[in-house]
Amino acid sequence: MRTWLFRLLIPIGIAAVVVWFTLLRSDPVTVRVALVDRADVESTITNSKAGTVKARHRARLSAEVGGRVVATLKRTGEWVKRDEVIVSLNDATPRAQLMLAQESLRVADAARREACIARDRALRELNRKRSLAAGKIISVDLLDALESAHDAAQAACIAVTAERDKAKAAILAAEAGLAKYTIRAPFDGIIAEMTAEVGEWITPSPPLLTAPSVVDIIDPTSVYVSAPMDEVDSASIHPGQRAKITVDSHPGAVFTGRVHRVAPYVLAVEAQNRTVEIEAEFDDPELATSLLAGTSADIEVILEIHENVLRIPTSALREGRSVLIPEAGVLVEREIEIGLKNWDFAEVTRGLSEGDQVVVSLDRVEVQPGADIEIEEPTDTP
Repeated sequence: MRTWLFRLLIPIGIAAVVVWFTLLRSDPVTVRVALVDRADVESTITNSKAGTVKARHRARLSAEVGGRVVATLKRTGEWVKRDEVIVSLNDATPRAQLMLAQESLRVADAARREACIARDRALRELNRKRSLAAGKIISVDLLDALESAHDAAQAACIAVTAERDKAKAAILAAEAGLAKYTIRAPFDGIIAEMTAEVGEWITPSPPLLTAPSVVDIIDPTSVYVSAPMDEVDSASIHPGQRAKITVDSHPGAVFTGRVHRVAPYVLAVEAQNRTVEIEAEFDDPELATSLLAGTSADIEVILEIHENVLRIPTSALREGRSVLIPEAGVLVEREIEIGLKNWDFAEVTRGLSEGDQVVVSLDRVEVQPGADIEIEEPTDTP
């Protein structure tokens, strides 16, 4: 009887243990993996704060004089050519001053002709009398009077010539004053903003103060990206280095370019956040013209490139330079050595082989060595 009971309890105990471990065992963790592949890996540094798309040729224009707007020849969004008139002010007064200066020049020209004709006549008379004086036909006093008359005529001609030059200068001054009543484009570009309307009064900026601009012009062919880099990276950045540029208005797109300028000083707006400003230009000029100044952008400067090396996503790296790999449905930690690294990829110099799988979903606490796992779907590294 006891033997029979013992034989009956053995399978019941085994079944209970199986049920017990089944109940205690947690559900497997679902993880995402990536394949170790071969490709280029770059060592890069990126800006510490958001950069900005800017234009080298951007002008915020205001009138040099006060006046009432009589015409706006261009509107926001329209293209303008260099020296093309954009805004005209009421120029009745300076135009009248120009006409007055032009009339003064005509009067001065007439006076000069009259004075110089008198000078020439006095010279001819003096020359005739000199021949008579040589024969002692006329007195020395008369000859002296004729020489004095000629000198006076010469001085009068010089004086009215100076008056004519003065009238010419007055015309130039009047023309310069008249030009201040129009706002012209300093270069080819597009009207980014126009704040003036016909009938409004425009006031120029007082000394040492800045008044709101009337016209904002941007040359889209001069677009570049400016971004602050951490001061610790300043010694590694040089003009001519290749760069990757991302722009918020083109999500997911990466554009190529080169470092154009590195500021010669460190900006210390905040003592704990010192940066050096760099500028990068796009390799594609047509692309640059399509970007809007003021858009947020980032610059990733390429310092070094290792070609055709083993690489893994940087997101697969754990602290201590290790990765998690799936083996027989369980996560196993493996130590590796890495070379170049950037935000996206890390070069593997030891510890993995091409085609191995590494876990990239490390953002959960349960993803630890020894955990039972289920793999979503292996995908090749892009």
